[in-house]
Amino acid sequence: MNPLRRELEIVAAWIEPGARVLDLGCGDGLLLDYLVRNKGVAAYGLELDPAKVSRCMERGVNVVHADLDKGIRDFRKDSFDHVILSQALQAVHYPDKLLEEVLRVGQEGIITFPNIGYWRMRLQFMFRGRMPRGPALPYAWYSTPNIRLCTVRDFEHLCSTLGVRIVERRLLDRAHHSHAIMNLAPNLFGEIALYRIRREVT
Repeated sequence: MNPLRRELEIVAAWIEPGARVLDLGCGDGLLLDYLVRNKGVAAYGLELDPAKVSRCMERGVNVVHADLDKGIRDFRKDSFDHVILSQALQAVHYPDKLLEEVLRVGQEGIITFPNIGYWRMRLQFMFRGRMPRGPALPYAWYSTPNIRLCTVRDFEHLCSTLGVRIVERRLLDRAHHSHAIMNLAPNLFGEIALYRIRREVT
């Protein structure tokens, strides 16, 4: 059994057995491997890093070497039950366009990202005057793959703008724990944000 960090445990719990799953920026394939072994899903991944693509293949995960900035237009509408975008939304040039594509090819999107509005990040800006770093954002500003950082409020505003319905939201701290205070002020106290989203029914 593959151990998953708490963030991915929550993602896995949102996916029903036998579902069709596409993981965008699937990394080394750990989550997809877990889902195949434990939930019998039909799983496919897209990943840009050749070393991670090789690791996926070693695990037996169906993976395609692809750049998310070039879109996922090759997939037909509603090809998947769930499209996962875990810690990758902030690493693409056009997050709004990718979200639209996520909900074109999938019945549901599962999105996770680091919240730049987290209180520790704000303090680093205020007192150090430098780009913040932490467990959810470990890179220096000059070497980070993250190019479109956002807050919880930013993401929810984008969903509203795109006509996207938020089905569920979970928030975690740096130790991947949830606390009641996060629901009182999610933009301030959530370090990692997780969302289930769907298209608005018209």
